[in-house]
Amino acid sequence: MNQEMNGVEAQERFRQENEHEKIDYVFKVVVIGDSAVGKTQILSRFAKNEFCFDSKSTIGVEFQTRTVTINGKVIKAQIWDTAGQERYRAVTSAYYRGALGAMLVYDITKRPSFDHVARWVEELRAHADNSIVIMLIGNKADLVDLRAVPPADAVEFAEDQGLFFSETSAFSGENVETAFLKLLEEIYKLISKKALECDNGKANADKLTDATLKGAKIDIISAPELEISEIKKLSTCSC
Repeated sequence: MNQEMNGVEAQERFRQENEHEKIDYVFKVVVIGDSAVGKTQILSRFAKNEFCFDSKSTIGVEFQTRTVTINGKVIKAQIWDTAGQERYRAVTSAYYRGALGAMLVYDITKRPSFDHVARWVEELRAHADNSIVIMLIGNKADLVDLRAVPPADAVEFAEDQGLFFSETSAFSGENVETAFLKLLEEIYKLISKKALECDNGKANADKLTDATLKGAKIDIISAPELEISEIKKLSTCSC
């Protein structure tokens, strides 16, 4: 069962869980969307392969973890379940910071939950990093007879906003695993790309430094003779 906690308690619990576990990366992911769309159920299905029939609305913020291997790297997903009720929006918005990925969930049987997706995207991008990877999820795909949101509408919105998209069923488990792993894989690709760019930037800076220090006319340039800004350009990589 999930444990409700404040931010400090949650971080301490997470530290203790990882103390004896060797991992390569920790990816923070937030699950957002309107109330009663199945956010907690999706998380429970992915983290523990469980579905709770008497699930109650999430109050505040909870999180669960799962460790997976992607491209030979051990990755721990720290997944935060944020309450969808309006009165908790100001509380949960603080937890967007530091998130590398987001699951934005709506209920395919409730059109208003999809209509509110644009607002959730706006709020997410206002509080999270610009490079956050977002997966749009149409949940309760098993209730096909009650469908109120055609897949085409979601695909169009996802393409317009640069999101990934999948329909899932937390009840049956359909596509839940695939959607989460896809999100984590895309985060890994982004992190790896940034690391590569950082390494290339450092290599170029090293070449520039060597050329400066070993030039035919200048053998040594001491730090005091360089402007501080120039020193930073030579030695700092902004990733």
